[in-house]
Amino acid sequence: MIEEDDESTRQALEALDLPPIYEIVVAPHGWPRTKPRALNIALSLVAGAYVAIFDAEDIPAPRQLRDAAERFLRAPPQTACLQAQLAIDNVEDSWLTRLFAIEYAGLFDVLTHGLAGLRLPIPLGGTSNHFRTDVLRQICGWDPWNVTEDADLGLRLNRLGYHSETLVSTTSEEAPAELKAWLTQRRRWSKGWMQTFITLSRNPAALRREVGWSGVAVYALMMINLVVGPLLWPLLTGVTILDLARFGAPRPDGIVSAVAATLWLSVAAFGAGSIVWIALLGMKRRKLLRLWLFLPLLAPYYLLISAASWAALYDLIMRPFHWHKTEHGLARSSWNKSQALAVATARLGARKRTDLQFAPLRRRRPATS
Repeated sequence: MIEEDDESTRQALEALDLPPIYEIVVAPHGWPRTKPRALNIALSLVAGAYVAIFDAEDIPAPRQLRDAAERFLRAPPQTACLQAQLAIDNVEDSWLTRLFAIEYAGLFDVLTHGLAGLRLPIPLGGTSNHFRTDVLRQICGWDPWNVTEDADLGLRLNRLGYHSETLVSTTSEEAPAELKAWLTQRRRWSKGWMQTFITLSRNPAALRREVGWSGVAVYALMMINLVVGPLLWPLLTGVTILDLARFGAPRPDGIVSAVAATLWLSVAAFGAGSIVWIALLGMKRRKLLRLWLFLPLLAPYYLLISAASWAALYDLIMRPFHWHKTEHGLARSSWNKSQALAVATARLGARKRTDLQFAPLRRRRPATS
């Protein structure tokens, strides 16, 4: 899918001499020029029962499409989306990609599995989503004005009675290694969640009818965590540090102050503990425990997320539908390439050992009578 006036991309694609299985679709001139609008245009041309979304830099597992199709055949019709696990491929590029990898491990190897198991809405990753085509058309596809289209779609599926589940298949993708690129990407994500929050809040009564009070509570907690929380982290952290510096640890002198101190310590301990525990569990499942020394950097990392959220709030007011693009193809390291190289080296080593083992037999001259 390319824009009508994107001549450079059109020429580059034509120069590739793509095989017939690929089709270049030109989006007609229109607004907004966003990924979800392009997806809606492409959805009208889909002929299959299932459709999958991949980013251009993705490296999906070889059997992922087959696994998703088999899972859909066994799943009930209400299962509308399968979210594959996402993992960072260029982990070793910088301290930022290492923290990004830890964040993704906690999100896609721990949290999404838990949320899906409880039949709660899961934060779709925007890539490696596998959908039932008829359901997508029934709900009118993606919101073209939302710059984090997966956020809106995942919640809308849940509101309309469908479920999103996880697919135990990994897709590797490239993370921004430089701070500027990372902030640009994250502020777009944050702005999209803010747009989703506004959409959910337009008609609270309709939302309650669709998902019930328990669903409203889940949505409220999710929006607090993804929208309100990042904006308030610096303020709450600063107030906490200032109070500790001025007054020291809480010293309760009565029942009320004891209850307040207990709640304060519980929130601090369990809040920080849950972040570290989820990160460690995800790192273990993703085999990233070698990065444990970077765990203390999660605190400044979350402050960076807060900075991106404040920038997103500015964008929401000044340019709500502007799409901050992320440049890819800049990775200096690749886990997939290193694994492929290791496998090739092992095969080469095995072949050399076999040659050495049978070399004396090949050099032996045939017996003569």
